[in-house]
Amino acid sequence: MDDPKTLVSTDWLAAHLSDPDLRIIDASWHMPATGRDARAEYDAGHIPAARFFDIDAISDKRSALPHMAPPPEMFISRLRAMGVGDGHQVVIYDNSDVRSAFRVWWTFRLMGKTDVAVLDGGLPKWRAEGRALEDMPPVMRDRHITVQRQAGLVRDVTQVAAASKLGDPQIVDARSPERFRGDQPEPRAGLRAGHIPGSRNLPFGRLFNADGTMIDPDAIRVAFAEAGIDLSKPVITTCGSGVTAAVLSFALERAGHRDHSLYDGSWTEWGSFADLNIATGDA
Repeated sequence: MDDPKTLVSTDWLAAHLSDPDLRIIDASWHMPATGRDARAEYDAGHIPAARFFDIDAISDKRSALPHMAPPPEMFISRLRAMGVGDGHQVVIYDNSDVRSAFRVWWTFRLMGKTDVAVLDGGLPKWRAEGRALEDMPPVMRDRHITVQRQAGLVRDVTQVAAASKLGDPQIVDARSPERFRGDQPEPRAGLRAGHIPGSRNLPFGRLFNADGTMIDPDAIRVAFAEAGIDLSKPVITTCGSGVTAAVLSFALERAGHRDHSLYDGSWTEWGSFADLNIATGDA
């Protein structure tokens, strides 16, 4: 079912494409090892009138960690320049193996913006259906935007360390089973292998159907339960660098679980500090 605050179908977007207060965002982002250039791919072809959101550029430059959530003043400045502001319905999509649209959805939610949805199936489904693309950027006019940062949606390393020790909130990791167990080296140099003690593993890919659309809310609840997560209790999501963790956060929201937050530093931060304990093997 289409929900302009979480997930909309390609049919919904096609029907609303000419709405004057609709803003579409291409949030594609790729792991460096893929060699893909998200901006170049956007320039070559994107959904009509889509703006490009650069996850690395719109981030906290005060942090040495990759693409940490931007400070509100940066978010305001960049979104105003993109012509995205108050009163707009935003639809975000990607063409990424790591489902980066969900990270930008979470960033909007962090800034208190709720009229924002992810395109179910993203650009691959839009293309597969033979829908329109264009290679010209839209005309962008400055638009006023107000934000109210929702601090409860993000967690830092101190809060996650406390959760790891106490078992509350629960911690769920979106990385692959191999990385979670510590059987596979991390893609970023210098990081230890393993997971946050006490965390559970739900690889983000399990939340999608074969065509790239998200599984339904009932199936989401089953997936979290099978991972050992009690949805009557708070949840912290984590991953490698805070991108795929947002898929889990989105899925929790979609399933009606509102008490969730995201560990922005994720394993890139935790795995780099020798004084933080790690666990290996299954949960």
